[in-house]
Amino acid sequence: MKVVIIGGVAGGMSAAARLRRLDETADITVYEMSEHVSYANCGLPYFVSDVISKRDALLLQTPTALWNRFRIEAKVQSKVISIDRAAKTVTVQNLATGETFEDNYDKLVISTGARPRHLDIPGIERAMWLRNVTDADAVKDALNALDANGSANGAASKTVAILGAGFIGIELAENIRHMGIPVTIIQRSSSILGQFDPEMVQPLHERLEKHGVRIELNSHADHITDTHVVLTDGRKIEAGLVFTAAGVDPDNALAREAGLKIGVTGGLWVDDMQRTSDPDILAAGDAVEKNGALTGEQALIPLANLANRHGRLVADVIAGREVRAHAAVGTVILGAFGFAVGITGLSERAAVKAGIKHQVIHIHPNSHAGYYPGAHRVSLKVLFDPETGKILGAQANGEDGVDKRIDVIATAMHATAQHGGLTIDDLMDLELAYAPQFGSAKDAINIAGYVGNNVFNGTTPTLQWHELETARAGGAQVIDVRSGGEHGNGHIPGTLNIPVEELRDRLDEVKFENVVVYCQVGQRGHIATQILKANGAKVRNLDGGYVTWAAGEASLQA
Repeated sequence: MKVVIIGGVAGGMSAAARLRRLDETADITVYEMSEHVSYANCGLPYFVSDVISKRDALLLQTPTALWNRFRIEAKVQSKVISIDRAAKTVTVQNLATGETFEDNYDKLVISTGARPRHLDIPGIERAMWLRNVTDADAVKDALNALDANGSANGAASKTVAILGAGFIGIELAENIRHMGIPVTIIQRSSSILGQFDPEMVQPLHERLEKHGVRIELNSHADHITDTHVVLTDGRKIEAGLVFTAAGVDPDNALAREAGLKIGVTGGLWVDDMQRTSDPDILAAGDAVEKNGALTGEQALIPLANLANRHGRLVADVIAGREVRAHAAVGTVILGAFGFAVGITGLSERAAVKAGIKHQVIHIHPNSHAGYYPGAHRVSLKVLFDPETGKILGAQANGEDGVDKRIDVIATAMHATAQHGGLTIDDLMDLELAYAPQFGSAKDAINIAGYVGNNVFNGTTPTLQWHELETARAGGAQVIDVRSGGEHGNGHIPGTLNIPVEELRDRLDEVKFENVVVYCQVGQRGHIATQILKANGAKVRNLDGGYVTWAAGEASLQA
């Protein structure tokens, strides 16, 4: 069997290596248009600043190594420029010589990935991007030239402008700041990292600015000159170098030209066995749309772990195994300047957009036992179905323990999606590894279960931070149940301070028909809610307390 694979990074190389392990006789050829095959593209931003100092560490395999170990013929600088489905051939261009040739296949695998999104901005040709190792070499050279000479192209300014505040944009900004170079991120929307809800990424926004990353939200580039990015409002952002990091689009031009079905997202359509509309052509990776587990709709989820997983599945299908892809929830994490944000499943924003009923909780416990040195706050937001308790998504931020909590929720959601398993209540009963330096006897995950259970069964009626002003407009009295000192250090304007310890003795100050209570993170608010409910009040606890409200309000002001 002759198998040709287009694209030699995550999806393509996973398919090639897995197929060889399943079939020693298959004739496997990989065509990769860049100069390198099987490289760690997620590490590229860290290479440009020498956080990853060894270039070879990014190169997971070489054509020689692939041949020696797997008898896989990997050809770099080889671009497949057309597919003849009737003849079952591909036309390949050698990018070094310009020569073309044909190759035949029995099965074809498309793993062409995603390309930087094109921005229709005059002068955009000056912008650089970061997609492969060759790009990283060029970026590193340009940044070193900028650092040494004040610019890379004769401009007077030793500054960098980045178009887009997604994952690559933020990772680039962090690493450029490590080099001591001023950076401005220009972001079209009202917050960074559009996958997240604003209150959950506001602490990262503040951390970036604290470390010298200037962020311009709600800003659009009008045109780019030799020295500046000019915004539509006329402001000029100095830019010795410009980077485009405004997201990616599926690189499926080849599939389109071959007449393969394109999905509703613009990604290449595949069935649950990664087969395209041509049964002899399979596909994996960022060029392909995925089935969203929670909405049931197709989605573009450009993640390396999905590309690797689906590449392996492609090989299994070619080898004749009965396997099917699971729907994707989209689990990602990002770190910058010692602070991390992670997400799995639906955000509140996405749930609202999709019309999915949901309940939200916020908690802010320690990453491990508070009495053990080095504990940091980890903030966790969980969405669940208000009728069934099914977990819909989670977001977390903090300096430590974010990955652990997001991974647990992602696992719980996988169990829910595939086996009808865990709900918000089940989080209470998970037995998680505990020692003081690693966690708490009541882990953040367990606490999410406790709080979620209280909300789910109606024990604690809650109000979200962005609903508070509407409640106040409706006549709600807002009471801060923290101490007087905490209230003095910062509080929601216009709120009455009654510490929870004094609440039973000051009930005459409470407007029982409509009251909202809040504390720092929600726990004392829960106690106050129970006290007032027992005395006949119509009361709600501000979910996540002052910490969540402050982050949300700051995101509106950013």
